[in-house]
Amino acid sequence: MPSAVAARRGCAGDPVQGGGRSARRFVHNTVEQAINRLRQHRAVATRYDKRRYVHLGTTTAAALVIRLRS
Repeated sequence: MPSAVAARRGCAGDPVQGGGRSARRFVHNTVEQAINRLRQHRAVATRYDKRRYVHLGTTTAAALVIRLRS
């Protein structure tokens, strides 16, 4: 039986709807995996671009490629 604190947080077993540590771990792993996928693209990993907006565009293009392939 869950405690009163866990009941206020939401469903303790579902990592998306809350549940403390498991939800944070789920989000942390998802973000870490996304960053690692972006670093596989050479232009993003080495940051050849001098200007900030050009680097942002390169990162966005790499993210789109990753998203379309998955």
